[in-house]
Amino acid sequence: MRSNITRAGFAGIALLSAGALLAGCTGGGGEAEPADGTATITVAIDAGLEQEARDNFDARVEEFESDNPDITVEAQEYTWTATTFTADLAGGTLPDVFTIPFTDGRGLIAAEQIADISALVADLPYADQFNPNVAQAGQAEDGSQWAIPIAAYGQGLHYNRTLFEAAGLDPDDPPTTWDEIREAAKAITDATGEAGYAQMTSSNTGGWILTTVANAFGGRTESDDASEPTIDSDPAVAEVLQYLHDLRWEDNSMGANFLYDWGTINQDFASGRIGMYVSGGGNYSNLVTQNALNPDDYGLSIVPLQSDDPGLLGGGTLAAVSPNASEAEQAAAVKWIDFYYLAKLADEDTAVETAELAASLDQPVGAPELTIFDDELYAQYQSWIAPFVNVPVEQMAPYTENVGSQPLIAEPRTATQDVYALLDVVVQAVLTDENADIDQLLADAQAQAEALYAK
Repeated sequence: MRSNITRAGFAGIALLSAGALLAGCTGGGGEAEPADGTATITVAIDAGLEQEARDNFDARVEEFESDNPDITVEAQEYTWTATTFTADLAGGTLPDVFTIPFTDGRGLIAAEQIADISALVADLPYADQFNPNVAQAGQAEDGSQWAIPIAAYGQGLHYNRTLFEAAGLDPDDPPTTWDEIREAAKAITDATGEAGYAQMTSSNTGGWILTTVANAFGGRTESDDASEPTIDSDPAVAEVLQYLHDLRWEDNSMGANFLYDWGTINQDFASGRIGMYVSGGGNYSNLVTQNALNPDDYGLSIVPLQSDDPGLLGGGTLAAVSPNASEAEQAAAVKWIDFYYLAKLADEDTAVETAELAASLDQPVGAPELTIFDDELYAQYQSWIAPFVNVPVEQMAPYTENVGSQPLIAEPRTATQDVYALLDVVVQAVLTDENADIDQLLADAQAQAEALYAK
């Protein structure tokens, strides 16, 4: 496979990582097959691209059409949002190729609101090499692959190696249990005066990370069928809040800022003010490029799992095809998904060219991610890009060597961000009021969440 990626249009190649989710969503098809065997498909493209990025996208389209002269690709601007997706799907205003979050995959499949492209996916050369923990988000009950994973993320434990050393801890042997995290946090604070462990609490991130840790403790904040919240009925949620309470009030190891959001916690971590925090495993690029992190300070490990049914909160993006697309359009759509989204991981020439360009732009190459493919194909990809890797991969090994085996739990599906906002208030209360009534806080949040679910 050949490629024509330009420096100016680097963003247009859809470099999807843990933080790059959702570029659009189906419509179009349903027309009779053209007599000449050709197919025209509409494909999602980010709204508001700068001209250089759009030019690069158009160049990719030209390359694809040159390799597939029977297929015409037309771009359609669309940005996926939960509030508009259902209406756009029902109204037939979405492209033939569109993206959806992991949380939507199985529901759309069960309702047959996306095309069954499983036979076409089965013909892809890497069809049997998807990471099963990731692929399941796009599978029907029988295991057939109706939607194709194109990006995934899993939460990680980020830690400051320099603060670990100052506290007499081994940065090559990070904590593997929540008790060990507590012990390390106190040691860091006692030795350095910095926050040993910090927690996001604002802009819906408090609920996000509370849900993450509740999952790691074996709990859930939503019923399996997403019909009701389980905030006050699952004991793991209260257990996590008590854990945070004890770090804050008994150990005094959480610093003095209890209003962190994603941006501000990254800033303080990069500046050496935080020993450990939980966030998406793909944060390294942001920490380096936006927050001037010293790479020597950085360490990354997995979120410890405990109890009977724990899992790692994660998510990602699926590429799907309109149920209205004809057979020829479906076949063309899968070819496009293969070419545009997956070649950078599955095709050596594209992977090498992409990595070389990123390195030339001083962008991190080789930063950890939750791979959409199995260990064998991911190792092959890593070997392709090895000459261009410019990140401290050894310092991330505790994460990269273990995250693939952790069972993945999708984010709650109903009123997700609204419920996270409710839980922000709960986490803030626990960290700012030593006598906060955890049970009452959860009961109040449950009642408010039930109202959201009832809408």
